[in-house]
Order: sequence, then structure tokens, then C-alpha cells
Amino acid sequence: MARSETIRGWGFVAPALLWTIAFFVVPFGVMAAMSLATLEGRELIWGFSFQNYARLFGQSYLLRAIMVSLEITLTVTIVSVLLAYPLAWIIAYRVPERWQRLALLLAILPFWTSYVVRSYAWLLVLSREGVINQTLLGLGVIAEPLTLASTRLATVTGFVHFFVMLLTLTIYANLVQLPPNYRRAAVDLGASSWQAFRHVILPLTLPGIMTGAFLTFVLCIGDYITPQILGGNNELTGPQIIMVQLGRGANFPLAAAMSIVLMGLVTLAYLGAARWLRIDRL
Repeated sequence: MARSETIRGWGFVAPALLWTIAFFVVPFGVMAAMSLATLEGRELIWGFSFQNYARLFGQSYLLRAIMVSLEITLTVTIVSVLLAYPLAWIIAYRVPERWQRLALLLAILPFWTSYVVRSYAWLLVLSREGVINQTLLGLGVIAEPLTLASTRLATVTGFVHFFVMLLTLTIYANLVQLPPNYRRAAVDLGASSWQAFRHVILPLTLPGIMTGAFLTFVLCIGDYITPQILGGNNELTGPQIIMVQLGRGANFPLAAAMSIVLMGLVTLAYLGAARWLRIDRL
């Protein structure tokens, strides 16, 4: 009987397991092996060499690209959380229940447009002839157009616009599941509104915050489109350098090594978030 149940359980797990092995484990293994290979001229030499990692950490422009990606990702994650939490709070507690679905629909409306289209739309808004510059010039606030496009600010703005919507959904889902009696009990026991939020509401909504923050980190650090369109080539990120290595130099081993490093940063972010959430549940 137990053997039959085991076989049946593996039957349910097998499709997802095979999918993960075929489309994650095998490609990741190939990429890891590629990062240990070397490129001599145009010839790819398979082996076990850390030459690509030594070059990655030894050449300042390559290491700088990784650091830029990490800085942008952390900035976007923090700003998105700070903007998304109040928005989710307003929708959950200030908007009447019959209007909450409409509010959520309006919040995720930008998801209906293409990722590339949103990036180009922000490029038009932030350009020297864009809405922001023209408005400030018309009001007499500035005398010359500001350089907003092709900067880190433009890249962060484009990312935040996208990820605030994602975080709002994850945080809202946590907020609406909290029984209102928790907050009322804290207030009845003498806690102020701020103390009730800090010691009761915020800890209970950390899973939603951390889930959204981790998804933001993963999607942002590996994104190529937004930095390419909004950031230009003034400050290259890791994914942009990877595309340069693939497109111009066909240096697959170095590109694979950079990808492994980015994957390592994502893994560290996951371990940090998972450990925090486990402690929060105790």
C-alpha cells in the first residue's frame, strides 16, 4: 500500500520535476561549465579554468557593471516597497470594499501594455522635449531643459513604475487577510495607531513584503530592456555587458561567468529573505 502511494506521489511530481530539470538544471549546468571554459581566438576550449572569473573581478569595468546592477536593484526594491505599502494600505483599509476591485484594476492597468512600450513611454516623458521638461519650462521653474533621460534616475523610474504594481498586489493580499480584531485589540491594550502598525500589522505583513521584494530583486537585476532604453550606454549594467560579450565578441565563457555571478547574488537574496521569513513565523 505504501509503495503504491509512493509511486502515485512520484507520478504527480514527475511532470514538474522533469520540467525543472530540462529547463533549469540542465541549462544552468551548461552555463556553469561554459563559465569554466576558455576562448582562444574563435575557438572554445572546454576545461576547468577560473580565468573568466579572474578577469571579471580583475577588470574594473566588468566589476563596475555588476555593482551598478546591484545598486539599481537595491534602490528600486526599497523605493518600490516604500511606495507600494501605502498604496496597498489605502486600497485595503480606506477604499470601500465594493470599490476595491476597481482600485486594484486601475493599479495593475499598466500591466496591460508591453514592457518595451512602457519603457519608451517613459523615455518620451523624461526626454529634453518631454512632458516634465516642458512643464517646468512653462512654469518658469527652470531655464534650460534637464537631462533626465539616459540616466540612472530614468532607469530607476521605469523600474519603480513597473514593480510598485507587483508589490501592491502582494502586500494587499496580506493586508486583507489580517483579521481587523488584531489592530483593535492592540489599541484597546493602550497602543497608539503607530505602535499597532509597527508591532502588529507590519510583522504580519512581512511575508507579502518579502515575497514582492524578492520578485522585484530577481526581475530587476537580470533586466536588459529598461536599462538599455532608459539608461542608454552612459552607465552599463551587468545584463548589458553580457549582451555586449555575446553580440560583439562572442565571448560566451565570460558572459556565462557574469551570469553565474548574477545568479549567485539572486541566491544570496533568496537565502536572506527565506531566513528572515522563517524567523518571523516563530
